Amino acid sequence: MRNFDFSPLYRSAIGFDRMASLLDAMSSSEQKQPSYPPYDIELTGEDSYRITMAVAGFEQSELDIQVEQNRLSVSGKKPEDIAQRNFLHRGIAARNFERRFQLADHVKVTDAKLANGLLHIELVREIPEAMKPRKIQISEGALLNHEQAESVTAKKKPDTVAA
Repeated sequence: MRNFDFSPLYRSAIGFDRMASLLDAMSSSEQKQPSYPPYDIELTGEDSYRITMAVAGFEQSELDIQVEQNRLSVSGKKPEDIAQRNFLHRGIAARNFERRFQLADHVKVTDAKLANGLLHIELVREIPEAMKPRKIQISEGALLNHEQAESVTAKKKPDTVAA
């Protein structure tokens, strides 16, 4: 695994510091991220996604899902087993976990369901109208020189009333 240094991006790019810090955090957290519980991320539509996590042995009350500042956090906490049980083999992992996902801008969690030991989290990307591409009409006419354009703009501005 290669380690990348994103510090030159901080010096040469203005306004991209959030992206550089995200890349930096992703590269450092890949090595620390536990592999339990296993999960899938699938594209279910043009702007919809589903995260499916294998949480066998966990009840709904033992799972917690939180979204804070574009970070989805899923955790599972099992109560301590008071009864002493004598296992001959213990292969079902029922340990506590916390899994974090970095969400892109405008991605919202819409639903979560627990069925057959799988936790399904539905996500949708909702782009605001102001950020969607819009069509600009092209009009016909002669080009104005600089002075003509200024006089047209001055005529369009409403007069201000002095108090």
